[in-house]
Amino acid sequence: MGGDCLGLGGSRSRHGNAPPPSFRPLPVWVLGLSGQGLEVLRRPGARTGPATKDPTAVERANLLNMAKLSIKGLIESALSFGRTLDSDYPPLQQFFVVMEHCLKHGLKVRKSFLSYNKTIWGPLELVEKLYPEAEEIGASVRDLPGLKTPLGRARAWLRLALMQKKMADYLRCLIIQRDLLSEFYEYHALMMEEEGAVIVGLLVGLNVIDANLCVKGEDLDSQVGVIDFSMYLKNEEDIGNKERNVQIAAILDQKNYVEELNRQLNSTVSSLHSRVDSLEKSNTKLIEELAIAKNNIIKLQEENHQLRSENKLILMKTQQHLEVTKVDVETELQTYKHSRQGLDEMYNEARRQLRDESQLRQDVENELAVQVSMKHEIELAMKLLEKDIHEKQDTLIGLRQQLEEVKAINIEMYQKLQGSEDGLKEKNEIIARLEEKTNKITAAMRQLEQRLQQAEKAQMEAEDEDEKYLQECLSKSDSLQKLISQKEKQLVQLETDLKIEKEWRQTLQEDLQKEKDALSHLRNETQQIISLKKEFLNLQDENRQLKKIYHEQEQALQELGNKLSESKLKIEDIKEANKALQGLVWLKDKEATHCKLCEKEFSLSKRKHHCRNCGEIFCNACSDNELPLPSSPKPVRVCDSCHALLIQRCSSNLP
Repeated sequence: MGGDCLGLGGSRSRHGNAPPPSFRPLPVWVLGLSGQGLEVLRRPGARTGPATKDPTAVERANLLNMAKLSIKGLIESALSFGRTLDSDYPPLQQFFVVMEHCLKHGLKVRKSFLSYNKTIWGPLELVEKLYPEAEEIGASVRDLPGLKTPLGRARAWLRLALMQKKMADYLRCLIIQRDLLSEFYEYHALMMEEEGAVIVGLLVGLNVIDANLCVKGEDLDSQVGVIDFSMYLKNEEDIGNKERNVQIAAILDQKNYVEELNRQLNSTVSSLHSRVDSLEKSNTKLIEELAIAKNNIIKLQEENHQLRSENKLILMKTQQHLEVTKVDVETELQTYKHSRQGLDEMYNEARRQLRDESQLRQDVENELAVQVSMKHEIELAMKLLEKDIHEKQDTLIGLRQQLEEVKAINIEMYQKLQGSEDGLKEKNEIIARLEEKTNKITAAMRQLEQRLQQAEKAQMEAEDEDEKYLQECLSKSDSLQKLISQKEKQLVQLETDLKIEKEWRQTLQEDLQKEKDALSHLRNETQQIISLKKEFLNLQDENRQLKKIYHEQEQALQELGNKLSESKLKIEDIKEANKALQGLVWLKDKEATHCKLCEKEFSLSKRKHHCRNCGEIFCNACSDNELPLPSSPKPVRVCDSCHALLIQRCSSNLP
């Protein structure tokens, strides 16, 4: 167009760098800007020919081209400007005006009681429901005290979204929901067509720009949203600078490529950091487990030593006790042998007495056979003899019972002594001898019973012949009484002998019970020793297993240490590469809520600023320094700590 600008009447006016005072920008519906140039439209309501285009489509195309120009001009001027943009920056003001016109295009008119309402705050307010992170912007816009109209709130919302670098994300969520947008826009509106999606895609490029806009003191309600086309009209000199634009585009492409590389490296560094943290946590856990295992091993070793010492003491005590019990058993066996010899002698004497009694009984029977004729004289004597015989039978029955008791005791002794050790075999032999002797006594008693039966038979026969031998019995009754008195004395002696034998048996039973108790005690001690040996073996196995686990954990820790050292070396290499590319790890705006130095909370008045050296976020007071960096030769924003560090490096590098 050669630097000309169209007025309302279609007149042409020459201008230099700034428009003349009489210049008035045209409204959007008058000018159309396409890829080839500006396209002049007629006013609404004017007659159009058959070859004219749809006016709404031309308006959308003009707004799209203006958005392209404003976004491109804003990015180029911001990159050449080299610092954060203020609210007084002209390309930024024109960008907000263009965005306002784009959002206003095709808005439905909402009727109210007083007037017609047509504002863009309604669709922008929808973003809070679709994108939860936008609630903070909506709340902060509503809390601003100077804003009274919905248009002012919409303008403040656009400025805050640009500062947050989220304008493209918010509008993308809004464009996707066409059903909700149809409540606010006509079907032919820019936000309902493809041009709106193109503009949202162009807005992604604005994330490169850092803006610091003061929304509180600015009067956003009464601003006039008119597009100034003088900033986008080209002169002949600008046409010759295409090569410079190509170079700038190439530089921008390189910068975008470097930023993508930086993002990938940041993601790899963050993943490596998380891996290193997890490895360090696992390493600390393994070290703690190792310490616990070592403490357990030390405790087990101490318990093992204690158990060994206790086991040795128990073995010594058991050996001493066994020796004492052996000596006691030997002495008891000797006493038992001596007592047994006395019992044998008593049994021999009893045998002799029984033999004498048997001979005397035979003599008596012979005399009774001879003296049967003396019946009347012998009746009294026979009654006395019957009484004596009954008493003797009772005594014999008592002797039999005692012998049976002795038998039972001997059998029990034999059964109990069978389970004893080799040292008690002699007792079993002695008990067998006693059993043989008792058997002989029982046989003799049986013979005596048979003889008594024969005597009874003889008595019956003698009763028949009593009459014949009464006289002879009277003469010999005196001699028989003498013999009976002698036999009574012998019976008294036998009873005393039996009492002595009973006492000896009781003492022997008590000794046997004591020996059984000692044997049971020894068996319990041996079982305890066996259980202690088993526990000792189990402890040895557990000790070996713990040692194996300890060695395996040591090997695992060594491997982890090697891996950690390798990962640390890789991280250092990546950090060096990252520093070489950009020299910083760019912190996201979401992650910072307070200034890193003064720790004051960020708000609308206290904005966030990135340090171009370390990538952290600070307030304006803590990052108002500017220094040239290797990544950018121009002076850029640096925090106070990086400023002091860089100055110190420069002073140390100076000769």
